[in-house]
Amino acid sequence: MNQPKKNRRRVRGVVVSDRTAKTIGVRVTRRFRHPKYGKMVRTDRVICAHDEAEAAHLGDVVEIVECRPMSRTKRWRLAEVVERNPDQAAVSGEEVSAVEVSAEVVKGSRRP
Repeated sequence: MNQPKKNRRRVRGVVVSDRTAKTIGVRVTRRFRHPKYGKMVRTDRVICAHDEAEAAHLGDVVEIVECRPMSRTKRWRLAEVVERNPDQAAVSGEEVSAVEVSAEVVKGSRRP
């Protein structure tokens, strides 16, 4: 009964959505030569992937792997976070309260 696991497709892309719980949207870019005209064509598609630990955030470069259907739209799961988004890491690394940020915004505005 134990069957060996098949080689599953692995693709690399950028996280464009992380709003839903345990789900990320990954933009995967594919380049290929047009069969008739020979021009290099680039196509993007957004794939919904399962992120159990919610480790990936907006702008991260991730690798996803094909898996069994998890829901109507999810047939991929997160394999690893290859590269963190430097902007997102800086925001999460700094501990600045929301009150301090809003005070700076009000101080810098031109409203009386």
